[in-house]
Amino acid sequence: MSVQCEVTAKGATGAPMSLFERYLTLWVFLCIVAGIGLGQLFPAPVHALGKMEIARVNVPVGLLIWVMIIPMLIKVDFGALHEVRQHVRGIGVTLFVNWLVKPFSMAFLGWLFVRNLFAPMLPADQIDSYIAGLILLAAAPCTAMVFVWSRLSNGDPLFTLSQVALNDTIMVFAFAPIVGLLLGISAITVPWDTLVTSVVLYIVIPLALAQAWRKSLLSKGQPHFDAVMEKIGPWSISALLVTLILLFAFQGKALIDQPLVIALLAVPILIQVFFNSALAYWLNRLVGEKHNVACPSALIGASNFFELAVAAAISLFGFESGATLATVVGVLIEVPVMLLVVKVVNSSKGWYERQQASA
Repeated sequence: MSVQCEVTAKGATGAPMSLFERYLTLWVFLCIVAGIGLGQLFPAPVHALGKMEIARVNVPVGLLIWVMIIPMLIKVDFGALHEVRQHVRGIGVTLFVNWLVKPFSMAFLGWLFVRNLFAPMLPADQIDSYIAGLILLAAAPCTAMVFVWSRLSNGDPLFTLSQVALNDTIMVFAFAPIVGLLLGISAITVPWDTLVTSVVLYIVIPLALAQAWRKSLLSKGQPHFDAVMEKIGPWSISALLVTLILLFAFQGKALIDQPLVIALLAVPILIQVFFNSALAYWLNRLVGEKHNVACPSALIGASNFFELAVAAAISLFGFESGATLATVVGVLIEVPVMLLVVKVVNSSKGWYERQQASA
C-alpha cells in the first residue's frame, strides 16, 4: 500500500457530513419552491436561459454540472486501483451489483411500476421519459457521497477508495452501452450521438481535468491539497442546488398540475435502493468479507451518481422532460434513504459477524 493511497483514503473518508450534505433534502425542497416561483414569475428570462444551447447542450447548465462533478472527481485516486487485490471478493460483489444487477433491476422496476401499475396516474406522453430517467439514475454508481456513507458506517477507507476508482474507470466505457441497451429494451429511441457526447462532456473531460488538477495540488503537498479541497468542497452541492432551481423553473407547471408524479417515481427508486443494498450486504457475508468491507460495498450498490444522471437526462431529453424529473427525484430522496441504510448496516453488525462466524 502506498503512503499516498493511505493519506488519500483517510482524507476522503475522514470528514463528516457537511451542513449542505446532511440537509440536502431540505435544500432540494427549497429549490423546488424557488424554481417553481421563478418559472411562474419570470417566464421570459427562464426560457431565454433554456435556449442558450450549443449542439443540444445547455451552456449554463453544462458549466454548473462541471462545477458539480470536478471537485468530486478530484478525490478519486486511481493509484488505489492496485488495492483491489486486497479485497477481491468484496470488489467482485460491488461490480456484480453495480453493473449486472442495479441497472437491469431498475429497468424492470420502471417497466413494472411506471409502464404498468402507475401508468393510469401518469401523463401518457412522459412514461417513456420517466423510465429513461430511472435507467440513467441506476447506471451511474456513486462517486462522491459514498465516501460519506463509508465514514458513517466505519467502512474500510482503502476498500472504499479502490471500489470508487474501479467503478469510475468502468463507467467511462460502460455507461453509454448499458444505457443504450436498456433504453432499447424498454422500446425507447436511443439518441446515440447525444449519449456519447454526454459521456465525453460529463465523464471523460471532467475526469481528465480533475486528475490534472489533483496532480497539480498534490505536487504542492498534502496540506495544500486538503486546504483547497476544503474550499472547493461546497462548490458541488451549491452548483447542484442552482441547477435544480433552473430545472424546477422549467418543470414548475408540470409539478403544479401533477404533484403525485414525484411520489410515484420515488417508489421504484426506493425499492431499488433497499434491494441492491441488501443484496450486496448479504453477498459479502456469504463470501466471507469483513463487515467494514460489506458496508461500503452495500452503500455504493444503493447510492447513485445523481449529478451525472441529471446531466445526461438534460442532454438527452431536455430540461422539461420526464427523464430529468425522475433523476431529480433521486436527488430528493438520496440523503434520508441512505442514512437509513447506514443505520441498518451499523445496527446489524452483531448479526453479520455472528452469522459469518457460524458459516
